Amino acid sequence: MSINRYLLKGEMNMSYQEKRTIVMMITGALVLAAYCIYAFGQVNAGAVMPGDLKFWARTMLIFIGIGVAATIVIQIVYAILLSIGIAVSKKIQDQDFKDEEIEKSIKAEMVEDEMDKLIELKANRVGVTLGGFGFVAALILVLLGYSTAVMLNVIFISFSAGSIIEGFVQLYYYRKGIRHA
Repeated sequence: MSINRYLLKGEMNMSYQEKRTIVMMITGALVLAAYCIYAFGQVNAGAVMPGDLKFWARTMLIFIGIGVAATIVIQIVYAILLSIGIAVSKKIQDQDFKDEEIEKSIKAEMVEDEMDKLIELKANRVGVTLGGFGFVAALILVLLGYSTAVMLNVIFISFSAGSIIEGFVQLYYYRKGIRHA
């Protein structure tokens, strides 16, 4: 089932891990889009020379920092909002629901089991493989005469895209299941 169908149907039976994965994919896509808009906008505007490695290195490091900070903040806000949502729904269902029972429900929702870890490992393998292919492609581009700035961008974008695709793989495994082969 695609993300669009999740969003359009408002499907509520997604696990905590699936919801978290979607949130992280959106965060990664937004940070990557912001990087591309900013960095390539600076080059197109003539504010920076395309071969200025200090500009590319500084910009990539800044956006890596932005990505890490955004991930931390969004994970915290997401956990808080999810906890509030669970507490409110439990109180609506039963006014006599005790706070201790609500805490148990929240912890049960956020638990990560062996299947979650296996899915994460399999998806991580796909993401790292895509990043590795991007690295090799970047080296080939340098051999073909492209600048090192192009190489840096190919590496950066391939690892960022690999992370986003890793999320799609996780969603796939959560919906289709995982085989022990």
